[in-house]
Amino acid sequence: MGAPRRMAEDAPSRALPCQLTQVQRGRAGVKRRLRPIFWIETCLAALTGLLCVITPFWPDWIEAISGWDPDQHDGSVEWMIAAGLLVVTILIGAVAMSEWRRATATA
Repeated sequence: MGAPRRMAEDAPSRALPCQLTQVQRGRAGVKRRLRPIFWIETCLAALTGLLCVITPFWPDWIEAISGWDPDQHDGSVEWMIAAGLLVVTILIGAVAMSEWRRATATA
């Protein structure tokens, strides 16, 4: 008596992560086809969110990276950029969520 054989649905997928993700719900697996645009949107939302979170702790990060100082270390431009980054993060996150839901609906 050897080890039990694995069933076909238990076998690992040979698809790329951006093509197929398996989410377990109870005992039945649900397959979602995620397009590469989902991963791009998710990464952009994470990056803009990170920059927005960095701003309260390091308000001069824009000047450190670019050398551009439009407000002479006042910080007001950085806060406006951080507010814009927050809006962009929310919008890109919403678009990524709609892509996730689209993949769920077609699964």
